[in-house]
Amino acid sequence: MPGSVLVTGASGFVGPWLLAAIAERGWGPITALGEPPADPVPVLEGGAAAKRREGAPAVTWRPGDVRDAAAVDALVAEVKPARVFHLAAQASVAASLEDPGTTFEINALGTLRLLDALRRHAPTARTLLVSSAEVYGPRGGRLAEDLAPAPANPYAASKAAAEQVAAAFARAYGLAVVVARPFNHTGPGQSARFAPGAFARQIAMIESGRQAAVIRVGNLEARRDFLDVRDVVRAYLALAEHGEPGRAYNVCRGEAVAIQAILDGLLAHAKVGIDVEPDAGLMRPSDVPELVGEPAALQAATGWAAEIPLATTLADLLDDWRRRMPFFGDVASHLA
Repeated sequence: MPGSVLVTGASGFVGPWLLAAIAERGWGPITALGEPPADPVPVLEGGAAAKRREGAPAVTWRPGDVRDAAAVDALVAEVKPARVFHLAAQASVAASLEDPGTTFEINALGTLRLLDALRRHAPTARTLLVSSAEVYGPRGGRLAEDLAPAPANPYAASKAAAEQVAAAFARAYGLAVVVARPFNHTGPGQSARFAPGAFARQIAMIESGRQAAVIRVGNLEARRDFLDVRDVVRAYLALAEHGEPGRAYNVCRGEAVAIQAILDGLLAHAKVGIDVEPDAGLMRPSDVPELVGEPAALQAATGWAAEIPLATTLADLLDDWRRRMPFFGDVASHLA
């Protein structure tokens, strides 16, 4: 399907990887809503920098925020996208517990504003709405898409609300919206707001002499279904082409690992000895014990399968935080 591509939330963790993959496919022109990352992660494939394909579309960055209805409407009217990847979100459960209102404003109402602009100016656009596996809530076993949402925190509730907005606009206006429910993902470029990034940052700080040789941790018993961000991006592209509008698809490996295993995998690559200490301030009041998904629907619709081993992901994540250390000077608070 020819035509322009709009990516919201393009400056977040997944955004730069997605933009690079879209350009590599030759889709475009590409418009990215947000500010270009100050320190964009290198595009890695197997640990090596990938060359940009000759003739790949350039990315036009447009400042803006999905909370600004007028700006979103004007941008969609101008771009008239054929494909939309809606990544813009407040993506931290911890932040949602501190500020539920802002989380709903971005995640639920931001989705409403975008889809309202699309139904007026680009009603034939094919849209991928990135939701979250958190909508399933505290359930055991491999979670499939036919389970009704049961959110257990404000972030999850805001994503469930965004899905309902998408379903309503699909029924009322015929918008072609496919929903992706990604489970946990990590890799180069992930911030320290999430456990793997926080662990990797602390190891890199310790190795560079910016922190004592102690890592402070929250709940290490929680089990999560982790993918590499590069596998997630491949799934998003596949769903953008082959996903059935009106359906939700899990984006996951189908296997759960304990957060302890993530920490152990990173510590295995550390260049110095490091102690681990629990920190009560990092514990969540409503942490879901296990979150593991069933990827069968995604695989059947697109042929997608996870390709990157978790060990490779963790090694690349730690190497990226090591790469970033020299840019932060000698003051540890610069890393916040």
